Amino acid sequence: MKIILLILLTIQIIFANTTFTNEESSVFQEDVYKQLNTQVEDDTFSSNGLDYLNEESVKTVPASKNLYLSYLEFPQNIYKNQRFEISIKALITTDDFDRIETRFADSKNMNVLNPKQAWMAVDNNSFENIYYFKAYEQDFIMPTFQVLLYKNDQLIDFAYLKPKDIRFSKLAKGDNSFSNVIAKELVLNTYKTKQYNNNELLTIIDIDAKYSNLEDFYLNDFSKDQGISSIEDEYPEQHLLYYIVAPIHKKRLNFTYFNTSSKSFERISIPLELENELVSTQTDLNPNSSNLELYKKVALLALLLIFIILFIWKRKKTYLLILLILIIIAILYLMPNKHAVLKNNTMIYILPTNKSTIFYQLDNFKKVEILNKKNEFIKVMFNNNSNKVIGWVKEDSFVKN
Repeated sequence: MKIILLILLTIQIIFANTTFTNEESSVFQEDVYKQLNTQVEDDTFSSNGLDYLNEESVKTVPASKNLYLSYLEFPQNIYKNQRFEISIKALITTDDFDRIETRFADSKNMNVLNPKQAWMAVDNNSFENIYYFKAYEQDFIMPTFQVLLYKNDQLIDFAYLKPKDIRFSKLAKGDNSFSNVIAKELVLNTYKTKQYNNNELLTIIDIDAKYSNLEDFYLNDFSKDQGISSIEDEYPEQHLLYYIVAPIHKKRLNFTYFNTSSKSFERISIPLELENELVSTQTDLNPNSSNLELYKKVALLALLLIFIILFIWKRKKTYLLILLILIIIAILYLMPNKHAVLKNNTMIYILPTNKSTIFYQLDNFKKVEILNKKNEFIKVMFNNNSNKVIGWVKEDSFVKN
């Protein structure tokens, strides 16, 4: 009887352990699934597909661990709109993978600027990556890094790296001279100023910067007409062409940027003066009012007068023929410019190219004087608040008769 009871007790213990093991395994899978499917609050990342793993992916992950993450570089302080970098390292203890993928989750009021950045192998087991970020508000939240290993498009391992705390600061509150630029290095290459109209000057500035946010460049003292003409972004290096329209009485263009190396504000001052070479080019703004055009008209009239005198004196048909040709040329050449009407919302370009800066947009139909034509662009002149404005428009911008 004792032997039978002992056998029954042994069977009961075996089945009880099996049930406990199954329940424990099930609970572990559920916890992992919940962890990996935490909802992404930041619409920026969820819309870009940088979300957590799904249930099917989790089921394929083995129990062994081959992926370990750590920070190589993480900033302690950042400023609003500053570009900053974070370096992370992945230690992978297996060679049985063919792809590494990084995702970002649970961020707020910030962006990852290079989310698709490829991982670089340091040695057989170590990989490193540098990601660039930009935070916009005090209550920003850095994302959690989620690194995934794939083999033949099958998930084989994953790991998380939680963010550290970063202090956030706003710079130059109430300082209108601050250009919003935060850079490790900024160089003003050159600048050009020319006449824009009777009351304003147009200045183009050329800037190079490193580890900067030149895309946020803005001058509060010149809020009327300014903007980015072009920007080349090969981070950490950037190149900016920026235009500013300033009142003609303004003598200097001043702005500051924050230097992250010296941790101080650097001031840049540009004189708003017309250079000699630029003054000479202004005669081409209105071909009919330039000195060269005046000399041409005087020469044509003088030549016409000479042949009138020669014909009256000599009475030769040759002189009459030349005189008639000159009269036709004079009529065509001295004829007033044509006028036309531009459509509403027409863009006015500084130069006759598609990549030129648009410095003005009509808010209504406008009668203009046609000055010149080059390719598919036409040079026009019109009055705006008693000021003459000259620029280029596309030839399809006119109202058809």
